[in-house]
Order: sequence, then C-alpha cells, then structure tokens
Amino acid sequence: MIGRREFITLLGGAAAWPVAARAQQPAMPVIGFLGSESPQLFAGRLRAFHQGLSETGYVEGQNVAIEYRWAEGQYNRSSALVADLVRRQVTVLVTIGGTPAALAAQAATTTIPIVFQIGIDPVQAGLVSNLARPGGNLTGVTTLAVEVGPKRLELVHELVPTATVVALLINPTNPTLAEKLSKDLQAAAHLLGVQLHILHASSEREIDAAFANLVRLQAGALVIGTDAFFNSRSEQLAEQALRHTVPAIYQYPEFAAAGGLMSYGSSYAEAHRLEGIYAGRILRGEKPADLPVQQATKVELIINLKTAKTLGLTVPRTLLGRADEVIE
Repeated sequence: MIGRREFITLLGGAAAWPVAARAQQPAMPVIGFLGSESPQLFAGRLRAFHQGLSETGYVEGQNVAIEYRWAEGQYNRSSALVADLVRRQVTVLVTIGGTPAALAAQAATTTIPIVFQIGIDPVQAGLVSNLARPGGNLTGVTTLAVEVGPKRLELVHELVPTATVVALLINPTNPTLAEKLSKDLQAAAHLLGVQLHILHASSEREIDAAFANLVRLQAGALVIGTDAFFNSRSEQLAEQALRHTVPAIYQYPEFAAAGGLMSYGSSYAEAHRLEGIYAGRILRGEKPADLPVQQATKVELIINLKTAKTLGLTVPRTLLGRADEVIE
C-alpha cells in the first residue's frame, strides 16, 4: 500500500507535469519582416503575405510571431533595420519592396534564411547564383517591374501619340534599378521615335522640381520608374501629374487609385502570397538553397478614366478593352 506521505508526493508531481510539459515546448518561430515602404501602403500586400503563410499552416499570433520594420522609402535605413532583426535572432528574414532591402539582408547574415521580393534579375543583382538552385541562404520572388518598363512607355504613347517628348523619372539612390530602366526605355523610345529625358528624384522636394522641369522640357507624357520611394509617394506623384496636366503611368495600382492616369505591372498580391508560402516552407524545415526563385507573371493594367477626362484625353476602345480595371 502507498502511505499518505508517498501519495501526496505523487499527487504533487502529477500536478507539476503540465507545467513541465509547457516549459519544454519549443519557442514560437519569429519572422523578421523588412518593408521598404510604410505599413499603411503595404496593407493589401500584408494580407497577401499572410494568406501565403496560412497556406503552409502558419498564422501570426498562433504559431508564428512577426517582427516588423519599415524603411518608409528611405534606403539608407535598411541596413540598420535588418541588423536589428538579425540581433534578435529571427528564424527567417523576409524583405519586401525592392533590391536595396534584399542586399542589406544579404550583407547582414549568411546563416539566417532570407526570402526576398525584387523587380530585377536576382542573379545579376548578386543575390543568388542560380534561379533554379539558388544556393546559400537566399531565395525569393521576382516581379515584372523592369522588364515591362518599355511596355509602360508604349502604353502611354498609345494613349498620347502626339507626345514627341516623354520623360522618365528615376531614383538615383537605387542605381541598380535606375540604370537598367534608363537603358531599356532609351532603346524603346528610339523605336517609337520619341525623345526621352531622364529626370531624378529621391526626396519630396526633388519630385516637385522634376515636375517643374517637365514644363520646361515640354514633355507630353511621363513614365515613373519602379522604385520603393516612389511607391510611398504615389499620392504626391498623382497630384503633381494632374496639377501639371501631364499624362503619367506607373507600376502599382495605388498610383491610379490616387488619381494617376494609368498603372501597369505585376500583381503584388500574387508576388507577396508566393513570398508568404516560401517563408512558411522554410519554417517547416526546407532550405532556401533548394527553393527555386519564382516569378510573379500576372500583370495588371488599370486606367483612371476620370483622370483621362480631366486631362482632355480620349482613351481608345482597344486600350480600354485590355484594361483589368477602369476607374470611372
């Protein structure tokens, strides 16, 4: 028989079992999330990222935590923000919104898995050695950003065929992207028989100055180069284009929604859902070196018909027919 003292001892031990079991449970994995822009601008993209995570069985606050950092369109902040995430020993790093953030993450760690989203060839950028088998600790998703730059010029020229002078706005603090865009659009402009002027801006004041230059150059249209800083200034760009009555096209739908004439580029929802899936697969134990870099291939054309009417433009039916969305 078990004595009273032994029984109490066993009962006390049994009561402690759940506490000990809880103490032995592994800590919740943490995703370090670096966004090149602001959380307000990324609301829709975050939903897509979380959807991708959920498709692999991860839900924020339930079985994964996420530490967010935002560069607010200022590339010089990326290195310090990603260094902070590395110090916190996150399980996986996710960069979203451009090459500078991905390069900052690559420079900060060779051991923490990194999932990037960029708009240029990651092999040329030096992020991976091979698209099919990336090697190292990085993989990710590419969007059709630079590749469709010439197509944006073609679209705005189709809408405003009388424009013989067109401007391209680029951010010189992102040279990898800016140089490629300039080269590609110069070639496309030559084929279309239009003169292309390159304008630079990396601050709000420089954006205002660039639009003032448009008037001096008598530019009949504007192509805004893909850039995280410009993404965070979509409303300002749309407002300035309307104020100076310049037909303008950009990559992301936020520009058209803010009153810009047209947007044409990859579906960010598709890209960030794929990025969420990769983050989840890495949390489950897969290695970035074995995950091929994916490309988000869906593109969307959005036309703001109200802005077109304000600018005195008639949108050809052929162009309207190709639009994924028309803002009336």
